[in-house]
Amino acid sequence: MEILYSDRELAVCVKPVGLDAEIQVPQALKEQLGGEIYPIHRLDKNVGGVMIYARTKQAAAALSRAVQEGTMVKEYVALVHGEPPQSGDWEDLLWKDARQNKVFVVKRVRGGVKKARLEFTRLEERDTASLVRIRLHTGRSHQIRVQFASRGFPLVGDHKYGARDDAPAPMLFSCKITLPWRGETRCWEALPDWA
Repeated sequence: MEILYSDRELAVCVKPVGLDAEIQVPQALKEQLGGEIYPIHRLDKNVGGVMIYARTKQAAAALSRAVQEGTMVKEYVALVHGEPPQSGDWEDLLWKDARQNKVFVVKRVRGGVKKARLEFTRLEERDTASLVRIRLHTGRSHQIRVQFASRGFPLVGDHKYGARDDAPAPMLFSCKITLPWRGETRCWEALPDWA
């Protein structure tokens, strides 16, 4: 696994598609770096990209606070069907059906409904798809996938949310994480070959 950065407190890696972010990636990092590894945030198993893990309980607490307070900024690239607007700031109410492991955009607040917000910019058009860059303001389950699919722009390869193509997994990648850490702004980036 590609490690972008590590010190006594942090390990930053590029999670491969197909590995579980909470079990398999920490195990792989332990094998490469030694010591303890604490998951801080998630990526779906079928999504790859930049992730930060803590190496001490104190760092885990500080990173968890950064996630909760919104000071850890996460950006993604995605290949979506169709041509979304040049840019946008979308806010929706999302509800997760745990039995189906599927998320839906709903119109009114009820039990389990959470607000979800993202901003995006369309970078380029490719035949029948568009490459977009996304900044998450909230980290909801399947958020990017659902917010784009609900507007008629399912991610290429996202068969759960309406894509009708041959790609084996959603074309979504965590490309950049920015974090205020120990008095300075830290930033780690990577891009998949399709971006």
